[in-house]
Amino acid sequence: MRLWNFSAGPATIPLAVLEQVRDELPDWHGVGCGVMEMSHRGKIYTGIYEKIVADLRQLMDIPEDYAILFLQGGATLQFSQIPMNLLDGGSADYLTTGAWSEKAVKAGQRLYGDAIREAGTSADASFTRLVDPAAMTLNPKAKYLHFCSNETIGGVEVFDLKQLGGAVQNSVANNVPLIADMSSNILSRPMNVRDYGMIYAGAQKNIGPAGVTLVIIRKDLLGKASKAIPALLDYAEEEKNTSMLNTPPTFAIYMAGLVFEWLLKQGGLPAIAKQNQAKAELLYKAIDGSGGFYANPIALDCRSWMNVPFTLKDKALDSVFLEESEKAGLLALKGHKLVGGMRASIYNAMPIEGVQALVGFMNDFMRRHG
Repeated sequence: MRLWNFSAGPATIPLAVLEQVRDELPDWHGVGCGVMEMSHRGKIYTGIYEKIVADLRQLMDIPEDYAILFLQGGATLQFSQIPMNLLDGGSADYLTTGAWSEKAVKAGQRLYGDAIREAGTSADASFTRLVDPAAMTLNPKAKYLHFCSNETIGGVEVFDLKQLGGAVQNSVANNVPLIADMSSNILSRPMNVRDYGMIYAGAQKNIGPAGVTLVIIRKDLLGKASKAIPALLDYAEEEKNTSMLNTPPTFAIYMAGLVFEWLLKQGGLPAIAKQNQAKAELLYKAIDGSGGFYANPIALDCRSWMNVPFTLKDKALDSVFLEESEKAGLLALKGHKLVGGMRASIYNAMPIEGVQALVGFMNDFMRRHG
């Protein structure tokens, strides 16, 4: 019996995808072996890979002058790999809106010191809102501008680049490439890829299983890497070798491809966005309508559709809530240690029935303990 899994990552995967994987595991389409047993350079896997790339281009409307790379190391490795490839002797601006964008700054500064500039932060508001545009100090000659479009831990999301303010839009207009860590909200709604120089995401939240990292990068940004870095960390080398400079995580990529197919069958990103908005509104309505029994601290204009943190009025009830929710079939609701409380991650694969079950439990728990 499958329960409702609200884990922030690795996260729930569409049941239809898991069932297809189960059926294809020992023998993919009658070829006599499973995908995880195939040569990554063989004709069969090459065909699988080419379809995966084509499906992703269709889903996100990715122009042909953008390379699609399937790498490893998660977003954490990208925090170092990005400046290795794009800093090119200059400096870069970073906006900090939570734990993950903060980690990106620290990783970059460990390698390049002051060349990695924190150009704006919402730490003064405990990362409960976006960076105040008036407080940003952007460099018009920065090699790139980095931000996190959805903070998995804190639950802050950027829905429109206009929310970042005119200075950011001016930087982009002046050809400063915008780089976004979309690990926890990629594929959750339509967005214009052309607004970005690069998008990256760990797979284990909204793409598929852990072990693969998606990078979408404008091709004119390739070839700027320091010659001092290994070829395996050079985006240009990976693009030249079709993400096969080393043996890629073929099974994880195959599963990501099945998720892409599933999304297309749902009606693509416009359709999944409607579902995600409905799920988020349902959960936030329960929190806001609880009379203070539950609370979400995030500013209304940037409340995440994907990761919804909330606290209980009485912290002494936290352990009771977690124990009873698990018995009710609601898994992984404990909040991250940095913020405490609870967190419900409601990615694409979480159906509205799961959110309805959570809201029903929350209302019943409040009735009994309020």
